[in-house]
Amino acid sequence: MSEQLTGLHALITGAGRGIGSAIARALAGAGADVTLLGRSRADLESVAADLNSVRRSCQIADVSDAQSVRAAVAAARDALGPVAVLVNNAGQAASAPLGSTTDEQWHSMLSVNLTGTFLCMRECLPDMLKAGFGRIVNIASTAGLVGYPYVGAYCASKHGVIGLTRAAALETARKNVTVNAVCPGFTDTDIVRTAVANIAAKTGRNEQEALAELVSHNPQRRLVTPKEVADTVLWLCLRSSASITGQSIAVAGGEVM
Repeated sequence: MSEQLTGLHALITGAGRGIGSAIARALAGAGADVTLLGRSRADLESVAADLNSVRRSCQIADVSDAQSVRAAVAAARDALGPVAVLVNNAGQAASAPLGSTTDEQWHSMLSVNLTGTFLCMRECLPDMLKAGFGRIVNIASTAGLVGYPYVGAYCASKHGVIGLTRAAALETARKNVTVNAVCPGFTDTDIVRTAVANIAAKTGRNEQEALAELVSHNPQRRLVTPKEVADTVLWLCLRSSASITGQSIAVAGGEVM
């Protein structure tokens, strides 16, 4: 796959760490020129330093803000050309019982996870339609396929991402643009490590016991790795994956079937 994406400009949001940085490395490894988009320039530049075999740019943006997204995509386009591949990975997670979820928590989950995905798709899709080729992959979650307690706002936002993915896939089905969602289960990222610490603090369990509770949802009894998610994203971005669109693919060890 080392040259499968050569000549294509891929933009990845939330690219400074975790799943986003793994995706950037996977797409660059397949030859894509890569724009890393996120909030921390230091994180983005650290990842970019590992991608010296391809052209790359780093863009700072708040994905929940339309003007910020518009400016960042314009700068990325000036640096590397029209966007052919978009991976919407930027996201937030917060937990609270439904009755204790604040307005701020609710709006934060929807604005970053769902509105951010919409804004980036809206900004990048014209490049793909003009070129007659495009790949959009939205990083959702198994929480977009099933419900989980105490993360109602997060579940709602990720269900929204999957609905948006399906609608966009139908709109672009005859235009050589595919739109899919990848739905990781609990993955070895900062978000999950924070969740483990919160469970331990609230329940009095140690972190090993808290982690065991999370991985118990996965029939393989382990965390998913960022590379496993990235490899799935890469497959969906290949030219040879043209017939796969509107899908929500769980990367979760069999948790969701």
